[in-house]
Amino acid sequence: MLALSALGLGSAAPQTPPKPPTAYSAAGRKAQVFTTAQGTSQRLAAGPALAFAPAGQPLETEVCVFVDPGHSFQTMLGIGGAMTDASAETYARLPKAVQQEFMRAYYSPTAGIGYTLGRTSIHSTDFSSGSYTYVADKDEALKSFSVQHDQQYRIPFIKQATAAAGGKLTMFVSPWSPPGWMKSNGEMLHGGKLLPQYRQAWADYYVKFIKAYEQQGIPIWGLSVQNEAMANQKWESCLYTAEEERDFIKGYLGPTLAKGGLGGRKLIAWDHNRDQLYQRASTILDDPEAAKYVWGIGYHWYETWTTSAMLFDNERRVHESFPNTNLIFTEGCKEKFDFAKIDDWGLGEKYGHSMINDFNAGTVGWTDWNVLLDETGGPNHVGNFCFAPIIGDTKAGKLLYTSAYYYIGHFSKFIRPGAKRIVSSSNRDWLQTTAFRNPDGKVAVVVMNSGDKPQEFQLWIKGQGASTTSPAHSIATYVID
Repeated sequence: MLALSALGLGSAAPQTPPKPPTAYSAAGRKAQVFTTAQGTSQRLAAGPALAFAPAGQPLETEVCVFVDPGHSFQTMLGIGGAMTDASAETYARLPKAVQQEFMRAYYSPTAGIGYTLGRTSIHSTDFSSGSYTYVADKDEALKSFSVQHDQQYRIPFIKQATAAAGGKLTMFVSPWSPPGWMKSNGEMLHGGKLLPQYRQAWADYYVKFIKAYEQQGIPIWGLSVQNEAMANQKWESCLYTAEEERDFIKGYLGPTLAKGGLGGRKLIAWDHNRDQLYQRASTILDDPEAAKYVWGIGYHWYETWTTSAMLFDNERRVHESFPNTNLIFTEGCKEKFDFAKIDDWGLGEKYGHSMINDFNAGTVGWTDWNVLLDETGGPNHVGNFCFAPIIGDTKAGKLLYTSAYYYIGHFSKFIRPGAKRIVSSSNRDWLQTTAFRNPDGKVAVVVMNSGDKPQEFQLWIKGQGASTTSPAHSIATYVID
């Protein structure tokens, strides 16, 4: 018989025993219920509190959502959306009172849904009125660098949002393309690649942008390397293979941030769809010289353009393989805007489905795309019109709230930065759920019913249960004191 050591089994290090679960009892507690439901007037509506009572082993015929605060996972960074040129320009066209309503709706943690996370772009995107950069043509030394363009709309917009959020927003920034003269195709649009001779100048550009925004009073928490690095778009875009992105990070961007005094800013790689999430993450993170600069892997939800469903398992593969690297959802929206469909309930359900599964896969932050667009789904200089959770009807001078706004709010309003995800498990697939324990000790359980019928169920925590009903096509947050 072979010795264990001969099989390579005898010298393994002892496994670290799992931490004992944290004691938690729902006895004597109540759950405040907030509901949004199709076909009703309920929109984040408070209902009667539920009381917990002793509950034994449920039968298989009993529908339950099992919550276990004793086991915790990732820490919430924040939830929010992108403050684009299009959002800022639409905002500027609204009456003052409507602007104030908008800021309360998104950024007030009491009167609104309490956004704490924001994204903006390094110069133009498709959701700008036109292409622009911050430097003169062929200015390799970047001596002409200026963010003056953004001072008309975007910078004031971000500063007002920050004030509405209580003086702090966790902001990260992303480029859609280097200036055209730095690229192989000579333009900002239609893909192309960063020319090797401009890698250092482009890395310097990020540093100049971050410092310029911070001089304007907008602290920048982090940045991504490149928005959608595998998409050759008719708008601003730039292509990197996984190896090219890895080499740009370790040879230029990472060291340049450090040299510029910005080494503490959080660097996000990939920033594209879930379909290639693992391949991109592993190529970069398996290289220690690149990985040391990377805080997280960002991803979008547009892999559905291939007719695939959302690929949440790819997030899990990254989280399993690289547990010390963060996952962050950096962009998502419903494409192909149609004003006649702004009341479509499916808008909200798409957000709820993604957010629940993204958080359960280990994601620490979730960022919607444009926080505001006009009644055309723009402005957008290449006609790529999309939905936003709030539409600013600039002709009527009012805000139109889609179901997506309320569905996002069931997370952002009740799950706050610093919250720890805990176990929440459903025994029926039409009830999807996630849960977090907030820094103040309150537990927030989100339950989404995507079915056509109301569903009675028991919220079950460690032998204590509270009976309730999830309306058809609804989402509810249960806040347990």
